[in-house]
Amino acid sequence: MSSSSDEEIAAAYLLLKKRRKKTNRRFWVNPFYTINLGYSSYIVAQELNHDPVKFHGFYRMSKRTFQTLVEIIKPEISKRDTNYRKAVSAEERLLITLRYLATGDSYRALTYYFMRGLTTISNIIATTTEAIWTVLQPKYMSTPTPEKWTSIADRYYTLWNIPNCLGSLDGKHFRIKRLPKTGSTFYNYKGYFSIVLMACADADGLFTTIDVGEIGRNSDGAVFRTSNLGHALQLGLLELPQPRPLPLGNDDFPFYFVADEAFPLKKLYNETLFETKRVFNYRLSRGRRSVECAFGMLVSKFRLFEGPICCKEETINSVIKAACVLHNFIRIKQGIFTQPTETIADRQDQVHIPIEPMPQPQIIRNHSEAQNIRERLCDYFLTPAGAIPYQWNHIV
Repeated sequence: MSSSSDEEIAAAYLLLKKRRKKTNRRFWVNPFYTINLGYSSYIVAQELNHDPVKFHGFYRMSKRTFQTLVEIIKPEISKRDTNYRKAVSAEERLLITLRYLATGDSYRALTYYFMRGLTTISNIIATTTEAIWTVLQPKYMSTPTPEKWTSIADRYYTLWNIPNCLGSLDGKHFRIKRLPKTGSTFYNYKGYFSIVLMACADADGLFTTIDVGEIGRNSDGAVFRTSNLGHALQLGLLELPQPRPLPLGNDDFPFYFVADEAFPLKKLYNETLFETKRVFNYRLSRGRRSVECAFGMLVSKFRLFEGPICCKEETINSVIKAACVLHNFIRIKQGIFTQPTETIADRQDQVHIPIEPMPQPQIIRNHSEAQNIRERLCDYFLTPAGAIPYQWNHIV
């Protein structure tokens, strides 16, 4: 027998062996899911249409808001039926995603609730959260125009008694399960793995801009410096309005964001705080609560964020962004009945850390100019035009 024949036989044997090792798929859809599809949570959820309270508890929004959301997002998430199976409807895809956000249940648990395969559940959540962000963000979290920024500042003054404030900035760590091959990259100073959301909120606790995906081990200040939001502020890309006088004032005063000591600029006071400085810190600390309230409402509505998020990194980012824009969408559609001032009461007896205004970076040339701006704002809080009656109760 020639060597070429031996090679052909060997090649044929290896090919046959490889084919035998390949396991054919036993079925297109697991019979367990097909048989029990009538017991799916999606089918059961249809019974809630006539009970507004239970509907809201299950969907985390009113029936009208849910129907509006379905109509908006349906073109992005609808799939066609095939010869092998019927496609999952847009309504069910959205419901699966909302239940994941609302409960934080594992993908495995959701397969039994909705009688869908594990891969199907995973793909639905990944694609639907991405679609939610893509469709809703341009309308419900678009970058404000100068006119919109001015409107935000006016609203901030009405609710929080702080003039020329464009919002409050803060970062939030979302606990995640350690991602493969990342070591301690996402391990933060709090002792767990996390991904950071950097957000700016307006007076009503709505997110005006967010940045998601920074690793947990970085501090808020470092995250801010490297975030798209930080770069946009430094480069003057946010189209902030021009300075204007404070109420009953004559000299122009720059617009600014409120943030804690983790952000630039440096702390204003290191020594023991005098009364006027305590008033200043209390007033800005109070104003910064809008972003804290926004985070609180986000976690309260979407319980997924109470525990570790267990999915791929890109899906984690999509999930967080989708939840943030849904937060805005739901509050705008259903009406902002509860203001952030009502959500967190004035219950702090003393100010623990200095809170800083962050003026427009393009206006600030040096530290002395920044300090002068803060001193002017501090003086304003002590004038009849800027003082509020209860501010003296929080400086003890």
